[in-house]
Amino acid sequence: MMDCIMISTAFLHDCGKGPMRHEDSLLAAGLGRRGIAVRYYTIKRIHRRQLPLGRDTFIAGDMDAMHGAMRQLGIPVPAPDDYPAALGEFLRRRVWTSTLGEVERALESGSTPPTFVKPADRRKGFTGVVCYSERDVAMLGNVSRRQRVRCSEVVRWVSEYRVYVVDRRVVSVGHYDGDPTVPLDFGVVEAAVDAYRRSGQAPSAYGIDFGVLSTGETALVEANDGYALGAYGIDADSYTELLMRRWDELLGSARAPGG
Repeated sequence: MMDCIMISTAFLHDCGKGPMRHEDSLLAAGLGRRGIAVRYYTIKRIHRRQLPLGRDTFIAGDMDAMHGAMRQLGIPVPAPDDYPAALGEFLRRRVWTSTLGEVERALESGSTPPTFVKPADRRKGFTGVVCYSERDVAMLGNVSRRQRVRCSEVVRWVSEYRVYVVDRRVVSVGHYDGDPTVPLDFGVVEAAVDAYRRSGQAPSAYGIDFGVLSTGETALVEANDGYALGAYGIDADSYTELLMRRWDELLGSARAPGG
């Protein structure tokens, strides 16, 4: 287990009277074994910039919390890159960028088949959905039709896994959907991780989802940045190492005050 940064205090999300998130439970255990004091915050304190964040603090939470912490520290919020260009050959399906309005019109005219659609530029508005007709787009409500979306042809996943990577190393693999008896072709996974590293675009620590298609091929589902990452079948120490490693990298990108 590697040490990333000299952290004196870690901030985890306070769930109030509800149960602690699985991810926070893992972090509390992992941070405790590192001897790092844990304090808890509410999202209101993030929005009000009331947390004493600095280079000697670590924070974990959902996208809203993490982006608020980044803005407070002058860290540029990373743009989502679910389908990295360097990994196009591993998608095993057509993927393209459009707008929600263009997808709606194409479905209405019958010029496109059913399409999986999700936001391209931000993690809000709606979650990924398969649109079979323009009526499915209408069900998204008042979401702007000018919103950029990432589209992909619809495929059938038999099994899906999250692969956790820290500094080129696969530290864990967790199954999260489908048939757990259907394994990944790990040669494909290792080739993708290596290609991502060589591209120079990979974060220092991340999760990358792969699945097995109905054709039997192992394919990339999507890449996930490591600063706010769901935990599936990963142990506390590996999960803590991954998030701390990515946070260390993000702290290094912080702009100087007044810069």
